[in-house]
Amino acid sequence: MLRLKMPSEPKWAELAKNNLKEAMIDHAFCEQKAASSAISLIVTYPEYSELVEKLSAVAIEEMEHFRMVHEKILARGWTLGKERRDEYVNGLSRFFKGTKDRKVRLVQRLLFSAMIEARSCERFRVLAKSVDDNELADFYNMLVKSEAEHYTMFIGFAKKYGEGLVDVDALWEKYLVFEAELIQNYNSTPEIHG
Repeated sequence: MLRLKMPSEPKWAELAKNNLKEAMIDHAFCEQKAASSAISLIVTYPEYSELVEKLSAVAIEEMEHFRMVHEKILARGWTLGKERRDEYVNGLSRFFKGTKDRKVRLVQRLLFSAMIEARSCERFRVLAKSVDDNELADFYNMLVKSEAEHYTMFIGFAKKYGEGLVDVDALWEKYLVFEAELIQNYNSTPEIHG
């Protein structure tokens, strides 16, 4: 369903499993950034009422996920720590060319969000299969479903708003190839996109 061209390398699963503290702290910040991104889209494109409604729910859900991850971090005696730069996400943003067309920018931002959700979904599935803690495995399996729903929503809106303006399927295919090359550089740390 996700159509990612490159699966996560097994070494990433081992790194994350053996460095759960780092993986979970990074995960918490990923959830917070996802909520912020949804809010930013609402603020920038308030005239798309259906999008605003769906993104409002996404922002709330992502903050709930942040809260849940934070609780799990605290339960293990850890603290959140400082936010880290997400070089993978920064790399993903370089795919799109600048444009003055506001609606094209919206489509680009929706595809950008879809790609992050797709890779997060895949990484959560890998992590759920790797961890020895059954409660944590169940938690990450639950998140797989949520990330997949967000991915589907972002792709759907990109197609809706890109109709007659952008060949979203062709652009997405090129983006998948770009992401496959990019992710090869990010399998050496336990971070969710590391």
